[in-house]
Amino acid sequence: MEAIEINAGAWYLRALRADDRIDDRPALAAGGVTDPDHVARRNAQWDAETHFSWAVCDPVTAELAAEIGVTPAGDGTAVVDGWARPGYEPALDAGLAAVRRFAEGALGLRLEA
Repeated sequence: MEAIEINAGAWYLRALRADDRIDDRPALAAGGVTDPDHVARRNAQWDAETHFSWAVCDPVTAELAAEIGVTPAGDGTAVVDGWARPGYEPALDAGLAAVRRFAEGALGLRLEA
């Protein structure tokens, strides 16, 4: 499955990127994610449909404020989790609400509490 963008009001959610236009790796590092293969792995997980992840971004600068993921369990259920860079907790909260709606409505998953 290709990554799907989600509008979360004041924030927008998109696939993680590390290319000549947008590079999320510095913002990921500021959030404690320093694995150089993190972005490539997340994109491969979309392709394999084993984990769906989003960068929660500022709509003006496209800077990553948080990351949210959905991990399907294979039985129709999934776990949704995420983290935010310091000071960006409102972005995480807005993104989590939007991703939960997407996971249930578009992916048909039952979310574990």
